[in-house]
Amino acid sequence: MPRGRAEDFLELVERGRRGRLKLYIGFAAGVGKTYRMLEEAHALRKRGVDVVLGFVETHGRAETQALIEGLEVVPRAVFTYRDVSVEEMDLDRVLARKPQVVVVDELAHSNVPLCRHRKRYQDVEELLAAGINVIGAFNVQHLESLNDLLERNIGVRVRETIPDSFLESADQVVNLDLAVEDLHERLRAGKIYAADKVPGALESFFRQDNLSTLRELALREVAESLDRATGTRARVGENSSKPGGWGRLMVALSSNPPHAATLLRRGSRMAGRLNTDWFVVYVETPREAPHLIDSEAQRHLLTNIEMARELGAEVVRLKSEDPVGALLDFARSHGVGHIIVGRSRQPWWRRMLGLASDVRLLREGEGIDIHVVSFHPPREERRP
Repeated sequence: MPRGRAEDFLELVERGRRGRLKLYIGFAAGVGKTYRMLEEAHALRKRGVDVVLGFVETHGRAETQALIEGLEVVPRAVFTYRDVSVEEMDLDRVLARKPQVVVVDELAHSNVPLCRHRKRYQDVEELLAAGINVIGAFNVQHLESLNDLLERNIGVRVRETIPDSFLESADQVVNLDLAVEDLHERLRAGKIYAADKVPGALESFFRQDNLSTLRELALREVAESLDRATGTRARVGENSSKPGGWGRLMVALSSNPPHAATLLRRGSRMAGRLNTDWFVVYVETPREAPHLIDSEAQRHLLTNIEMARELGAEVVRLKSEDPVGALLDFARSHGVGHIIVGRSRQPWWRRMLGLASDVRLLREGEGIDIHVVSFHPPREERRP
């Protein structure tokens, strides 16, 4: 991808009162995200822009550390949590300082519970709302919708994630690409991790096939974000009333599906590829009224609804004795061309008689593409 010039970002800064967001995305540690953000900070400072470093993590890399010289660093907040001192970005101090631009690294980071927000990207959202422009960075594997895909392909379940809607809100996205061989060379030269960690990294997360998969995902994500930003794809909703048109997308949820997160991530990714709005629809039957379902099911439902909103979906709750009929009525009245549903767990005899929800959707959903998702057994979790 071509380098984003400092003046390009300045043009965005001058528009509107809400802060603008520029994101650097990489496919692994060591591709140069922090280095490039610091380079841009110096370029902006030379142009007279008031730029500060809100949180930058150099990981002891000498070349990156050298670039901090000459830039204003906002002191970090120190919290004592479980008898351990933890440093976090001092959100209130950055807000009080109110620079034109602040650089914030590792956006998927989970803050200690003593912080106002659970995640660092949420700190950034508050900065943007206050009119402060942000340059930030994260690795593509931290996108929430990729979680299941990564677990299937490289056996990694990433615990710290960012909702896709955050990426979609960015005004500029830059992919930092690097050949896998060059990244391996940097790793062996000690420019990413300490020497004692290199052999383990090469045998696990930094394997050739893993990095190739992640690199391809990063290139694809940035290409799709550029498509959304420039409008090169037609909006799906424009053709949603036509039979056989793409249509909007809908994820159908029950009150407590065991694989709700997988369905929601699948919906988010498909909606992104189609560049369309999407819905998450839950049909409440008489026996699933709030006062009838147990507290655990209520908690799971609320968690799923929160995740759906974080991923950018519009959540709709319907009431009906016939969930399948209600889903199809909603789909046809809202221009939905794709429905994603999990494979039914109803007894085999209901499937044989065509009474299971997924079978009914396939039979009665004429003119709508029905995507029935099967679920893979979880693999051993490994943190990248």
